[in-house]
Amino acid sequence: MQIDMDTVLKEDISERIQKVEKYNKIKFPQSYVEFIKEYNVGVPLTKCLPFDNNIFVVERFLGFVKDYQESDLGWYDIGVVLSQLFDRLTDKPNRVGDDIIPIAVLFAGNFVCLDFRNETAAEPEVCIWYHEESEEFAPVTRKVADTFEEFLAMLE
Repeated sequence: MQIDMDTVLKEDISERIQKVEKYNKIKFPQSYVEFIKEYNVGVPLTKCLPFDNNIFVVERFLGFVKDYQESDLGWYDIGVVLSQLFDRLTDKPNRVGDDIIPIAVLFAGNFVCLDFRNETAAEPEVCIWYHEESEEFAPVTRKVADTFEEFLAMLE
């Protein structure tokens, strides 16, 4: 996995990660936490995701931007993206928080996400969330990988 290090936002994001976990009642996999602390909002150089007879392009990883309202990178803050898509990322109208957490922007508006809907799984699956097909409380996703590490290994 190669990231353009000039695009990485270097700041302590531990508190922001915990806030997102607490609000959404989730626990990010340790491998994802370590990755995002190292490559927060980074642009991958290894960006092609072969999946389902297509090649998806990962434009940028989402992350945690402390001053998201003032930063040029604020659009890539997970909390900002969640607030824009909130009712399209869950299939449970009465749930507080989100079941599907976007972690990377794909070319053409879709997102790579961690899917926490299977509460018995040790880790969330990685899926693609399709923005044009998803509706309020009806997210359309396709599983890409069983784990975050497996997803990273798929990138070319």
